[in-house]
Amino acid sequence: MNISLDGIVVVVGNYGSGKTEISINLAANRKHAGIDVSIADLDLVNPYFRTREARKQLSELGIGVILPPDRYLHADLPILTPAVAGLIRKPSTLAILDVGGDKVGANVLAALADALDGKAYRMLQVINPFRPFTDTLKGCMKIKGEIEKASGMSINGIIGNANLIDDTNAGMIYDGYDFVTMVSKDSGLPLEFITVPAWLYDEIDMNRFLCPLLVLQRQLVPPWKKAAVL
Repeated sequence: MNISLDGIVVVVGNYGSGKTEISINLAANRKHAGIDVSIADLDLVNPYFRTREARKQLSELGIGVILPPDRYLHADLPILTPAVAGLIRKPSTLAILDVGGDKVGANVLAALADALDGKAYRMLQVINPFRPFTDTLKGCMKIKGEIEKASGMSINGIIGNANLIDDTNAGMIYDGYDFVTMVSKDSGLPLEFITVPAWLYDEIDMNRFLCPLLVLQRQLVPPWKKAAVL
């Protein structure tokens, strides 16, 4: 099954959920499928592991990347470029908004209320069952409510991202899928897709899943490691 997303897609979640890694890889995945893609870095909270770290590879793929001005690129400052509002008003076939973690990061969306008014969008909550606060249905729904309150927007889908970084194994992917399937059923939110690290892909039994799968070519790595090719 292929991922089928277009229009404005807002990716949210709690800290450490993996939303930025997913946003980058989703952009590359849809671009490889022949879709016109743009991505905006709206993470104004965390100075590390942001979409801007992959800007060279994304740009080389022909993906429009909206970032703060160069002089503020590595600043931990709440800078929201007007180009983001422009992207929302006149989006690409797929326009991805990578939003900062938790309710604090989601506050930026309230500043885009005018641009988003009347626009159809998908706001997808990334859930990693192996992270604190999203290892139970109650915790996932609490994070959901906090993000919705802060942003003034409604989450209308979920993404499963079960991992423990380099310690991830196939069993965790299966268990994570079962968990987000349960969350989807109990919350009524559709499960858009789940993820698997590229290095683990060959060990995965695809017949176990009833949703699309996004293979992650890891981009957000520590300085002593090299990002994978998108």
